[in-house]
Order: sequence, then structure tokens, then C-alpha cells
Amino acid sequence: MPSKTVDLVGLLDSLDPDFDLVHRHLWLIALTDWIRGAQDSPADSAARVDMLLDILEVRPQAALRVQAFWRSLLSEVDGSLLLSDHGFASRNAFLSELVQRLNKKWLPSSPQTSDASELFDLVMPTTMDARWLASLSPHTLQRLAVFLSAPATIQQTASRRALTHWQTALLDAMTFCTSQIRATGFSPEVRLRMDASARDRNPFHTLASSFDLVREQWLAGEDVTEAARAFKLQLEACRNAAATVYNHLDAHGISVDLVFRLRQLRERVLRVRALLDCLLDDPDHLHSAKLLSQLAELGHAQRSVAGLVNSSASLLAAKVAERNSETGEHYITRDHAEYRKMVGNAAGGGALTAITTALKFAVMACGLSAFWYGFWSGVVYAVSFVVIQLLHFTLATKQPAMTAPAMAAKLKDMNAPGALDAFVDEVTHLVRSQTAAVLGNVAVVFPATLVLALVVAQLRGAPMIDQATAGYVLHSLSLLGPSVLYAAFTGVLLFASSILGGWAENWFVLHRLDSAIRYNPRITAVLGVPRAQRWAGFWRVNISGFASNISLGFMLGLVPSVMAFLAIPLDARHVTLSAGQIGAACASIGWDVVYRHGLWWAVASLPVIGLMNVGVSFYFAFRVALRAHDVSDVERSRIYGAITARLRTAPLRFLWPARV
Repeated sequence: MPSKTVDLVGLLDSLDPDFDLVHRHLWLIALTDWIRGAQDSPADSAARVDMLLDILEVRPQAALRVQAFWRSLLSEVDGSLLLSDHGFASRNAFLSELVQRLNKKWLPSSPQTSDASELFDLVMPTTMDARWLASLSPHTLQRLAVFLSAPATIQQTASRRALTHWQTALLDAMTFCTSQIRATGFSPEVRLRMDASARDRNPFHTLASSFDLVREQWLAGEDVTEAARAFKLQLEACRNAAATVYNHLDAHGISVDLVFRLRQLRERVLRVRALLDCLLDDPDHLHSAKLLSQLAELGHAQRSVAGLVNSSASLLAAKVAERNSETGEHYITRDHAEYRKMVGNAAGGGALTAITTALKFAVMACGLSAFWYGFWSGVVYAVSFVVIQLLHFTLATKQPAMTAPAMAAKLKDMNAPGALDAFVDEVTHLVRSQTAAVLGNVAVVFPATLVLALVVAQLRGAPMIDQATAGYVLHSLSLLGPSVLYAAFTGVLLFASSILGGWAENWFVLHRLDSAIRYNPRITAVLGVPRAQRWAGFWRVNISGFASNISLGFMLGLVPSVMAFLAIPLDARHVTLSAGQIGAACASIGWDVVYRHGLWWAVASLPVIGLMNVGVSFYFAFRVALRAHDVSDVERSRIYGAITARLRTAPLRFLWPARV
């Protein structure tokens, strides 16, 4: 007899139906460990289940002990709670959920429990368990069902059926899930944001009665085909009604907690449908095996810290991407007129950045400590960026993180005719817009700073920066140094500022502050109705820009100082500011600068700095937007392939708009 059979026989012989709760659970864990085996083949594990049944058939005493053990187990744990609640988070609180998952991951679990979900996690702790459960054949499932079926300890009232414990658990689990769905649908946060027509149809009001009809007819032994169909339609009506809340969120701000509730409602609707299939349409028990496999996989996911981070990031993405999507549309040019306007706005931004560069050197000349130098540099940057925003000029590298969500918003329906081509068109528009903006910024900021430095030198009788500082500027911006790494780091800061801008706008809209400014009696009494209306419109339009520009300014100023304090050599390299600094250095050194290799290495770094600023910020923002719109890996591959094909067939469209 093979050794694995000997191990199983020994395990069966060790079973005592009178085990206490802990030792009963330990024996079950040992049995599933034996079934799991080397954890490398679901087919082998499924074969071990057949071997277990074969041995029990030829050893009737062992079979009787296992059946008695199984009945005792079912009497002590509530399987309905496992079927209804396993895999659902109890709250949308990242820190508390993180602590809970870390506890599950690092702290040992006790088998001394009557919680079916805790026991299920101990018995099915790996993804391998989900795989071997799903691989069980209908014949094996039928044998298991016959062997393990136990009568319900409490019969349903007016039932003509002799219910099994499994059927009772399914009915109770559907009752619990239905109640949870109704509770979510009746919550004020969902009900008030639901579409009026969906709210008037009241799908949540009649959901319980639809389920009660299915249950009563099934218990009475009647045909439930029509009642089950009506119940499934009612579930879909509830899900569709809840989905209308998303339309309100798009227009009035996104609540992470509310999105969490809507996703839970959707998953509970799917769980009820799975439970119903197990109860009504499962003669070969395949639906039951699939459900248990899904529960095993969900249990593993609930212990995953990475899964929590991903799901939380998805909720955050949904919160900020829509707001940036709305803002980003203003930064994409699609024709010659818009292209020329972008160049002009970028030229204005470059001219103002020349003043920013001069003020930055003035702060440097004050000889402040690292923190205060970073703080006042941040003030200079923030004020400059806000002035550029208010004058409707453009700072090139601010665009990608705002435009990526606007582009990804066009991917909500990838299967729509022409959706992919339309998206690739948006990519070409964006790249073209970025090219125009960067060129407009750099082409103006360099000569503007050069002229400004010469004027300052004439007025002061001394250069704006001394020779040593000028040499340091050229050396620090050299392509041979770490400028590329610093530029990529700056791209991360640009992305972070766009996230803060999206969050601030969402917060502003969600709390209806524009409406409060416009109509609140105390505010209108102070400002007057016309001015209150103007202020409301002004803040609604500019809140995202203020938040992103101010945060970017302080990050560019303070983050390098904080990193230096931590002995982490990271600095910021912004293409427009870097071009301005080169202009100031040239003015200080004079014509001899053209003979210095340092100048040309610094100039050579500008396109790379611009590419890293734009590319990194766009990459992160685009990934957030894809996550927010649930774009799959397959769809992403199609997107990348389509962009590559456009690059081969029409590369100039990425630099210059086509003539109409």
C-alpha cells in the first residue's frame, strides 16, 4: 500500500467522534493538509479525495466515525454566516483593515473557534485549495454529497422537504444577504443620490417579498421557475438602481465610503445569485464546488496586504480621476488654432517663470537654513504657479497628470465602435500639446531670464548670481550627473500634486461648497448675492488648480531639503525652471560661457529632463485612471499595440496637427 494511503488510514483510525471542539477542528485541518499534498497539482488533490472515499467505502467503521464527526461539526459552527459574509469587509477603514490583515498574516490563528469563517480559513489557507475544489469531477462531488449530507437540525416551517444542513445554510445565507442589500439600498447616502426614476420604482422595497416567495414555494415542493426568475430580475433592478448613484457622484463628487458600499452591494447581489444556483439548479453539485472554491480564494485575498492596498488605491483612483478628467480636457489641443493658443500660453508661462528664477536666486542669496530656504523657495514657486494659472498661461509639465485621466475616461467602453482609435487620437493630441507647451516654455524662459539677469546686473552693478553659483548651476544640470534621476523624481512630485488637486476639487464638490458660497444667507449677507455668485464660480473653476499648484510649489521647495536632512541625495529638476537657471548662469559668466563644455552638457539635459518630467507624471496618472475605470490587462495590451501602430504609420501627427 502506498505511503500516502498508510498516512490516510492512520489519520482515519485516529478520529474519535467524541473529540472536543478543538481536536475536532485539528483533525479536519490535518485531513485537508493530506488532501492538499505537495500543493503542486489540483488533479492530484482531487485524486486524493477519490482515494479517501474509496477507503471509506471498504472501511465502514471509519465511515461511520467520519459521518458522526461531520454531524457534530455542523452542529457547532454556523455555515450560513460563512456563505453570506465570508469575503466581505466589515468597514471601509484602511488602517483598521490593514491591522486586521497583518494580524491574520503574522499572528497564529487558534482552532478553538465556532466561527465558520475562521475555521474555513484554517482549513483552506492557500490558493491551492480553491484550485483543487474547482477541479473535483461531478462524480466525485456526487459521492461526497451522498456521504456528507446531514439532515437539518431545525426543519423549516411548513416544509414538505426533508432539508439537509447545506440547504438550510443556503436559505439562511440568502436571507442575510438580501437583508444586507436592502439595508444598503435604504441607507440615506445611497437613497438620496439614486436616480429619481430608480427610486420611484422601489426595487429594494419588494426584494424581500420576492425572495420569500421563492423560499416558500421551494419549501412547499412547488415549481419555483417563475418565482426564481422574478427574484433574479429584482436583484438586477436593485443593482441597476444602485448604479445610478455613480451618475450623481460624477457630477457632485465621489465619496470613497459610498463607492465602497456600492461595490459591496454589487458583490452581495452576485453572492445571492450563486447561492440560488446552488439551491435550485445544482444536481451535480458543480455550483456548490464553485462557490466553495470562490470562498477559499476570497479568504486568501482577505489576508493579502497587497490586495488591500490595490483595492484602496482603486477607490482613491475613482475619487480623483474623475475630477482630473474634467480639468484635463482643457489642456488637450486638437487643431491648429488650439495648438497656436497653447504655444502662446506656454510662452506667457515661460516669461513669468523667468521672474520665478530670479526670486529663487534671491532666496538663495539670503543664506537661510535648509528648512527655511526650502520653505521660502516653495512660497516663490507656489505664488508663481498660481499667478500663471490666474493669467491662463501654461506650465508644460503640469499638464500630463491632468490630461491622463481625461484620456482614460474615453476607455469606459472599450468595445464601442471606434473607441480605441479615438483614444489613440487623444494620445497624439496630448503628445503634440506637450511638445508645444514645453517648447513655448523653454523658448521664452531662457532669453527672458538672460535679459532679466542683465537688467538686474545693470541696476545693481553686480551680476544676479556670482561666478561660483553660475558654475554650480551648469554643473548640477549636466546630463553627465544625476539630473535624469532628479527629473524622474520631479515627475513623481508633479503626479502627486495632481492627485492632491483632484482630491481637493472632489472634496469641494462633494460638500457642495460652491452652492454654500452662492446661497448661504450668512455669506450672501456679507458679500452680497452678485459677488457671492462670482466667488462660487471662481472657486469651483480654480480650486483644483490652486491645490495642485500650491502643493507642487511647496514640494519642489521643501522635499529636497527634507531629503537632504535624511541624507537622501534627491533634488528637483523641472525643465522650465532648469532652462531659466541656465539663462541666469549664462548672463553671469558672459560670452565665454559658449566655450565651456558645462553649458552644452546642461543644454543637452533639457530635453531629457522634459521627457522625464512629462513621462513619469503621465505614466503614474494614466495608471491611476486605468485602475479607476477597471481597464483589464488584455485591453491595455490592445491600447499599447494601437499606439505603437500609430507611431509607425503617422509619426508626425505626434508633433504637428494635421491640416484640415
